[in-house]
Amino acid sequence: MLMRTSLAVALISLLTAGAATAQEYYSTDRTVSGNFTTVSFGTANQEAGGSEGSQESVVDLAVEEADEADEADEAASEAATIEELREQVKLMSLRLRELENDVSKKVKKAKAAEDDSEGDYEDADKRLKKLEEGFEKQGKSIDKIDSTIPGLIHSGHEKPKATFFGRIHLDYWAFPDADEGVAALEGEDPLDRVEFRRMRIGIKGDLNDNVFYKYEGEFAGGVASSYRDAFIGIKNLPKFNTVIIGNHKRPYGLDHLNSSRYNVFTERPFIVEAFNEDARRLGISSNGVSDDQAWNWRYGLWNQELTQTRAGWQGNHYQSEIAGRLANTAWYDESSGGRGYFHWAVSGSWGTPDGGSPDNVLRYRTRPESRTTSRFLSTDFIDGAEQNSLIGLETVFNVGAFQMTAEYLQTFVNRNPTVGRDLNFGGGYIQAAYFLTGEHTPWVRKTGTLGRVKPFENFFTVRDGDGNRGTGLGAWQIAARYSYADLQDEDITGGKGESFTLGVNWWWNPNARVQANYIVGQVERSPIADNADYQIFGVRWMVDF
Repeated sequence: MLMRTSLAVALISLLTAGAATAQEYYSTDRTVSGNFTTVSFGTANQEAGGSEGSQESVVDLAVEEADEADEADEAASEAATIEELREQVKLMSLRLRELENDVSKKVKKAKAAEDDSEGDYEDADKRLKKLEEGFEKQGKSIDKIDSTIPGLIHSGHEKPKATFFGRIHLDYWAFPDADEGVAALEGEDPLDRVEFRRMRIGIKGDLNDNVFYKYEGEFAGGVASSYRDAFIGIKNLPKFNTVIIGNHKRPYGLDHLNSSRYNVFTERPFIVEAFNEDARRLGISSNGVSDDQAWNWRYGLWNQELTQTRAGWQGNHYQSEIAGRLANTAWYDESSGGRGYFHWAVSGSWGTPDGGSPDNVLRYRTRPESRTTSRFLSTDFIDGAEQNSLIGLETVFNVGAFQMTAEYLQTFVNRNPTVGRDLNFGGGYIQAAYFLTGEHTPWVRKTGTLGRVKPFENFFTVRDGDGNRGTGLGAWQIAARYSYADLQDEDITGGKGESFTLGVNWWWNPNARVQANYIVGQVERSPIADNADYQIFGVRWMVDF
């Protein structure tokens, strides 16, 4: 823009200079002949450089023509022409000044805008610097308060992280049909009940670079509170990967490794709960996963005694157990976000209970996949047990909204020959589930367990300003399971049980769900009950945070 303005100024200057030159350097001769006036222009140089003869000819011609015309008219015409040229020069000079003023104003305006822009940037930098200085002063003030006020709770670490979490599971259980055999197992006719199944709150976090911790208290036991996960851990170790020390889950029984927040049915199958009652024990374990997350593993050493209602274990016989699990996600459909996958795993354990003393902890027992006062299946403490071992196989296949899961567990008990023969117990389950609303159950490859379901839309119902009702369905899933367990062998009458369960899950949102189960089952446990048939209906309202 500035270049175009400069060119215009130059052009006007040339025109003005040309007009001035015409006035200064050109002389005018005019002849009048009839109705025409002839004007001759000659440069001063030409007049000076021309021959004297040419000048004399021109003068003679002018004199002759002057004789034929009125000298007064000629003078008047010349004066008019010169005045006309002067007026044109004046107009051109005025226009030139206008253009110069216009250019000057535009240049000043452009420069002022540039200065303002630079000033804005400088102001922003100043404000940002003041803000950073304020944050720094605030941090120093907080540190000063932490270090000077006595009794104030504050962290003793540079970069601690802490997260509070919890869950509430409220159950309703009814027994629409239960025969006399069930009353014998329960000790009375089973009573309908509304009770808190779980009521937990905990804290977990990281300490500095690679140390972490977790504590979870359980308050659903009435006046007797207990704990569940209570451990410390170290991450990123060579060879051992992640090491956990404290009360945590033993690595067998897929439905127990899954969190109760994500399981398909309200209660775990017969065999999983029987062989891994409450799952957690005091121990130390190593936990790892391959770089591509196709493989994961857990193995470690645990004490077999359930101590979560006490401070820990005491005794002369450790009754220890070595256990491990190797899991493989053989197929995982990355392109669909994990809506398709296939998993399998093998698990096992070997332990040394103290079957020859009153402190023996080896027994297998479970409720009828619901909440009752008594365990319908139970071996009681197995006398003479010197060794116990377990092997487990599991698989999960998921395609879109459909999932199928199967698991089988077998345990072997070596007894002192003077007490009795060796024992083996076993059982398994198979289940299928389908989302009516199209969601899928996520799979966590790092741990080989189920993940959190996220509905396509949360459940809600509202009215707009016009009174129209808007709703969201949440996520709906239907499921079916067949379960079987045999805890009866030789002189051990733990009983046999089988059941068929239909279930409906309704997710209000990823953290809130309603579960409904209807169970039809039978238990044989001589001599207490030859046949105990029952039907149980249960509903669970659950949230976690």
